Amino acid sequence: MQYFTADDGEPIHLRVSGNGPPLILLHGWTDSHRSWKPFLPDFEAHYTVYRWDARGHGGHPLRTNTAPTAGRMARDLANLMAHYGLTDATVIGHSMGALNLWQYFRDFGAKGIERAVIIDQSPKLVTTHDWHCGIYGDFSAVRNQAFIEALENDFAEAVLRLVADGLNRPAAERYAANDEGIALMRERLRKLSARPLIDCWRSLSAADYRDVLATIPIPVLLVYGGASNFYHVRTAHFVRDTIPSAVLHVYDGEDHAPHLWQRERFVKDVLEFVQ
Repeated sequence: MQYFTADDGEPIHLRVSGNGPPLILLHGWTDSHRSWKPFLPDFEAHYTVYRWDARGHGGHPLRTNTAPTAGRMARDLANLMAHYGLTDATVIGHSMGALNLWQYFRDFGAKGIERAVIIDQSPKLVTTHDWHCGIYGDFSAVRNQAFIEALENDFAEAVLRLVADGLNRPAAERYAANDEGIALMRERLRKLSARPLIDCWRSLSAADYRDVLATIPIPVLLVYGGASNFYHVRTAHFVRDTIPSAVLHVYDGEDHAPHLWQRERFVKDVLEFVQ
């Protein structure tokens, strides 16, 4: 893999491929650059694609021991664009990647970004008495603290339960059956270094980007799963109605990764949006 050095000395690993205008792909929590592999043939034909392993992700040990907080990862994104001299990027953020992008907008405005794509994310994960568009619609601070304690006890199983205990019934059934996909995911999660990922979750779950949405000055494509593990469709509607220039596509019947299940549709939607 290639890497660039962030301004605190941390090497941030990534892959750069393709040819054309810059397209930056930001993956979800516990994931890596590999999650974007199914889209490479289509995207590389039109763009130079930048796929990082976010700080603390991808199996790369932290050299500086700087936790992958929301603010630090947004600064890493700014460092990436500065290192490669990117001034007209399209950025796609899935799950945590969307939070990375919203934090970037808060800290740096839309500097260097022409368009953005958000995949299935809420601007505030933890719910309150007046906010029901976070995780499950009822993921309170008490539930979040219990989840963090579960991560400390058995990181892999806690992550799997977060997915399985949500709004998508097939996900719960796959977990209960311990099917091959669940077993493989458990094996992958157990290989990860849990501490930076737990620190990352603490930061992400403390964030609130509702105020950021209304300040985004560029066009935004929203892609949400109609059967997301984590979010009711009302979350997608809130995000659409708050961002000044946003278009929403709900992929009916799909979970928290709608782009993976309807790859061809997603590629078409992105290409039409950008071009």
